[in-house]
Amino acid sequence: MKKVIIELKNVSLRYDDDPENPIVNSINLQIYENEFVTLLGPSGCGKTTTLRMIAGFQTPTEGEVIIDGKVFNDIPPYARPINTVFQRYALFPHLNVIDNVKIGLNNRPLKNLIEFFGGEEKILNEIKQDKLAKGMTEEKASKANRFEINKKINEHIDIAAKNALALVKLNGYEKRKIDQMSGGQQQRVAIARAIINKPKILLLDEPLAALDLKLRQNMQYELKEMQRALGITFIFVTHDQEEAMTMSDRVVVMQDGIIQQLGTPEDIYNEPVNPFVANFIGETNIVRGTYLRENLIEFLGVEFAIQGYKFDEGEEVDVVIRPEDWDVVPLDQAKLVGTVTSRIFKGVHYEICAMFGEKEIVIHAYETPNIGDKIGLKVDPYEIHLMKVDPVEEVEANEEEIDE
Repeated sequence: MKKVIIELKNVSLRYDDDPENPIVNSINLQIYENEFVTLLGPSGCGKTTTLRMIAGFQTPTEGEVIIDGKVFNDIPPYARPINTVFQRYALFPHLNVIDNVKIGLNNRPLKNLIEFFGGEEKILNEIKQDKLAKGMTEEKASKANRFEINKKINEHIDIAAKNALALVKLNGYEKRKIDQMSGGQQQRVAIARAIINKPKILLLDEPLAALDLKLRQNMQYELKEMQRALGITFIFVTHDQEEAMTMSDRVVVMQDGIIQQLGTPEDIYNEPVNPFVANFIGETNIVRGTYLRENLIEFLGVEFAIQGYKFDEGEEVDVVIRPEDWDVVPLDQAKLVGTVTSRIFKGVHYEICAMFGEKEIVIHAYETPNIGDKIGLKVDPYEIHLMKVDPVEEVEANEEEIDE
């Protein structure tokens, strides 16, 4: 059974000047040990605020932040088993790479460091063994002063820093200055600094945003490999759907301070629960349809076979079909026939827009019809996904029709 390492119970954050519009609104979320979870959503959706409440930089006005079974609402960031990597890495330019990494441990009290590296008995025994190896007597070797203890702790910090740099593939860069490192390398230094003290949880607040596209794509795979190697929980914040889909075990989609959907990348993409999720995660077509009976639906004036959905007969539903799930077929084999209005080359495929009556449909295809050509489509039953009609959107749509 998976162990829950973080639990948010009815967590909200409101500001005094606008208490009726919470930044985060009654979030309930469980995150498991050794899991890679991404908080995904547009700017202002509450994802970074949620991360900051987990980290301890902000305190929820309602609810509980529970970490490893204990309520942490009033525990300061430094006392939590958590480290954070920010979009701006906050590295010190006057220090070299390894000294930047060591900061993660150098700022701790000596007593804390002794405990971190195995306890007083272990440290004193290591000092003793070093002295015996140099030919000291048992009596002299058994005594250690504060200078010797500090020296031994510094040796451990040096080893820990080198191990952290090895994990982020920066072996041999220990003495290099920060301003001599690329953006991707600086990010790895920031991660090494964050993991040197072996946190149970690593928070990453849009750490790839400043990198160019190719480097960002490479770092997605490296971060996932790193998380597996460390065996700790990663919580990643981004507005980039590709990042979320590539790295995550589960994705939390947020909008207006509310969790819209929680699930695996496959679930989020293939079975969105509402129009916001469907439109935010990749491209999609949403068409209003009618559930006729089991395994049969009607939309755009045509009946289609479906699989695995159950609604009331005659109920209106939203039909979701991804652009890549349409099959372009000869007109005499098509379920739908429309007119091409635009065609854009996307590298691997063409993005085709076509009108079917008054509805525009987006299709990803390898065929290259010309603008104005007729295009025939069909779709496999298992590529048709259904959602309940959002009552708010239905009201808004009706109001637009009245205005027209």
